[in-house]
Amino acid sequence: MTNMSRARVARRIAAGAAYGGGGVGLVGAAAVGLVLAEVRMARTAVHNGNSGGRVPTADGRYGWGSPHSSEAESGGGYGAGALGEPPIRLTILGDSTAAGQGVHRAAQTPGALLASGLAAVAERPVELSNVALPGAQSDDLDRQVSLVLGTASPVPDVCVIMIGANDVTHRMPPTRSVRHLSSAVRRLRTAGAEVVVGTCPDLGTIEPVRQPLRWLARRASRQLAAAQTIGTVEQGGRTVSLGDLLGPEFAANPRELFGPDNYHPSAEGYATAAMAVLPTVCAALGLWPEEERPDVTRREGFLPVARAAAEAAAEAGTEVTAAMPTGPRGPWALLKRRRRRQVEPPAAPPDPASEEARSRAGTTE
Repeated sequence: MTNMSRARVARRIAAGAAYGGGGVGLVGAAAVGLVLAEVRMARTAVHNGNSGGRVPTADGRYGWGSPHSSEAESGGGYGAGALGEPPIRLTILGDSTAAGQGVHRAAQTPGALLASGLAAVAERPVELSNVALPGAQSDDLDRQVSLVLGTASPVPDVCVIMIGANDVTHRMPPTRSVRHLSSAVRRLRTAGAEVVVGTCPDLGTIEPVRQPLRWLARRASRQLAAAQTIGTVEQGGRTVSLGDLLGPEFAANPRELFGPDNYHPSAEGYATAAMAVLPTVCAALGLWPEEERPDVTRREGFLPVARAAAEAAAEAGTEVTAAMPTGPRGPWALLKRRRRRQVEPPAAPPDPASEEARSRAGTTE
């Protein structure tokens, strides 16, 4: 499917989601029976894998110096903050990929990876909360957002949502899927949180999935990802394409980037995804040291939102954010291909006691 035709389908899905229209099919009706049979076989293979369904708990504080500056196995984090600065509040919502299913250590989950990276860039602690639910579809986002906004805690500074794969495998109408996601983004933005959505990954790369479902799953995934981008941007959020990122890299390195169940990412796969999302999370908070203007050498630019969404769905780590309110062909967006940068955990601040001892020693010499 070309980007232009994907843009048209995504526009139709997003319009249906906004105005309560009926389902716009992601695959032809003649293929439904075959798809369902293949999905059942794929699910059986996945559930016979070795992940066990356990999701490590990574909630906690990440960042500058404390007595617990090394990783905590069951609560994440680097501990207390630096120089008394309040922590940045990061919340993760979505499905099993957002939760980190498939790895065994808290530090390997995408939430922990993003929190550590954000703390290093901001040079401030990050307080991580993850409300994602393995197996969740987009209609669970209403519950998750209510959980986030209904607590006594302050509103998160930034929320990251990863959702969509289960919508495709359970054949949720894409208009309904995008409607739920758009509503979640709108509620979080209205409350004052920045929102970054990692769009639907490419399900055509999952090893237990065989042809012809592999081709159909890829097509459906990218169509939904493009429609998710339109819905998110229209509500003031940003998106990062995970589809093409997790496609060629997973296909080329399945043993390295898939976990033991051949379905969820491994630690390396989650790190790849997290490092693609991190620049956009930082940019949303005004922390990324790159110009917000488009860089033509990286094929960035202002485009109609549907066209930007279609291009993003086909290329790894591409960001789309709202730009001009409207144009001759509807809302416009800024398409960015941010440079990914590996970041190291922040160094612990100097120990005041040690500094004082050195100072005394210097005065007595």
